Amino acid sequence: MEPSIKSRPVYGTLSPQPGAGHLLIADAEGAEAILELAKSAPAGFFDAAEIVFIPRASGDRYLAALQALNPARFYEGPSIAAALPRLRQTFATAHMGLRLYLAGTEGLIGQAMQAALEAGIDHASIQTEHRGSLARRVQCVHCKGITEDVTTQPATCAHCGLTLLVRDHYSRRLAAFQGVCINAEDRSEEVPVEEVFR
Repeated sequence: MEPSIKSRPVYGTLSPQPGAGHLLIADAEGAEAILELAKSAPAGFFDAAEIVFIPRASGDRYLAALQALNPARFYEGPSIAAALPRLRQTFATAHMGLRLYLAGTEGLIGQAMQAALEAGIDHASIQTEHRGSLARRVQCVHCKGITEDVTTQPATCAHCGLTLLVRDHYSRRLAAFQGVCINAEDRSEEVPVEEVFR
């Protein structure tokens, strides 16, 4: 799919790559991408792999199938925020040849990608595949707060309460879409809310 704006990330399809190690990170339906990758993975692929899985509300049904892949290490976390310190430590001690596979929501992909790039992981070693919800991670340009899992247009900032137009502009540095006040001229103006990012 062609992005609507140049800053929008473009996602592909995960495929096994040769490497010294493999770190697969997914949330909810992102697990499906890992399970599909496993069908074409060479023998021994998961002997040098770690899976980090964030089940979210709908992902528990994938847990047993992911564990059955018998990766060298498996971590199940409650949220990407909870997993980030572990990921940063993994990236900090990673050896040349690590391959990174990110699958699931844009929020997970963006935050994991951000941590990897900050640690100096070569972007050519990272594959991404979007699966599941289209909910967005949005930064309010006014208060700088981040609101997770935004599904509506406009959205309400969880920090300052402004009504935000969720733009297609994506900040890779922040791993978030940008939200700007939609009724700055007249705050009493009510703007109809529509669920558009499911």
